[in-house]
Amino acid sequence: MRHVLITAGTKGIGQRVVLEFLREGYSVTVNYRSDEQAVRARMTEWKCYSERLQFIKGDVSHQEDMQYLVEEAVQRFQRIDCLIHNAGPFVSERKLLADYEDGEWTTLLHGNLSAVFWLAKLVIPIMRQQHFGRIITYGFQNAESAPGWLHRGPFAAAKVGLVSLTRTIALEEAKYGITANMISPGIILNDMKIADVLDAEKVSEQHARTPLGRSVTGEDIARAITFLCKKESEMITGTTLDLTGAIDVIHRFQSNDTMK
Repeated sequence: MRHVLITAGTKGIGQRVVLEFLREGYSVTVNYRSDEQAVRARMTEWKCYSERLQFIKGDVSHQEDMQYLVEEAVQRFQRIDCLIHNAGPFVSERKLLADYEDGEWTTLLHGNLSAVFWLAKLVIPIMRQQHFGRIITYGFQNAESAPGWLHRGPFAAAKVGLVSLTRTIALEEAKYGITANMISPGIILNDMKIADVLDAEKVSEQHARTPLGRSVTGEDIARAITFLCKKESEMITGTTLDLTGAIDVIHRFQSNDTMK
């Protein structure tokens, strides 16, 4: 049985990804930072999958927590086939780079970039022994071209660095049957980051502005990730996959200050 390790998997996009993997027959180790109520809710909802599911508490911005997470995952399921770094610390307040606090910079950099380095160092040796592995990271639209992002400087810098890290893993580990790819979601109106701060009229407006006619859902992202984790997807590696519905996310934000 394939085993998936996913960070921040109890809420938002993460819980949708976990559920998709469970439905596909995988065992899953779910990391969470502190929300015990969310864990209890997921344990109830996913009770039928309890034999192949575990929850491990830990902060992705702390290296020792990531060490513990991997150790517990291997102890329970004996292998790690897929690493999904769903966690992505984010500062909701829109502000200029010079106005960010040092602690915010450190949290954003460690949570979005360093955590993948720490986790990759731990899981790659396991995946090499299996001669199979799938590593999925998250970015933002056009991150591979290193665009500036107004009011999102630290977050954007970490994600742009993550593009290079993801592609480096893809290059170095291909001979071991390990792939690494980045998913870059667009506007996700049914996710907690946005839906809770918009009224119904604005939600409808955002759907209408997406060329496809609707915004991205957690289910869209989950289906893309599970596809990239299949054995048959081995030729897809070192890529960044935009899931945006064709909307230009960054430039839209730069010209319209109402989102995020």
